[in-house]
Amino acid sequence: MSPALHAAQIALLNDQTRLPTTAQFFIVAAVMVTKWDRHRRTRKALGKLDKHILNDIGLTKPTAMNEAQKPFWQD
Repeated sequence: MSPALHAAQIALLNDQTRLPTTAQFFIVAAVMVTKWDRHRRTRKALGKLDKHILNDIGLTKPTAMNEAQKPFWQD
């Protein structure tokens, strides 16, 4: 099984009028973990960017470091 959902799997979920409670729980958990992982990866990358690149995207080094040091679960 690939890491991403296939179109058929998404279609099956979308065709349901109501998902079973257990399925709802696991979908919410999967979305939350995916969001946390994205935060972790992007913050790690942000913390490694050089000052001139940060300047190109409109951030200062202190602002970038502040964001990079946030815990993964924090928005």
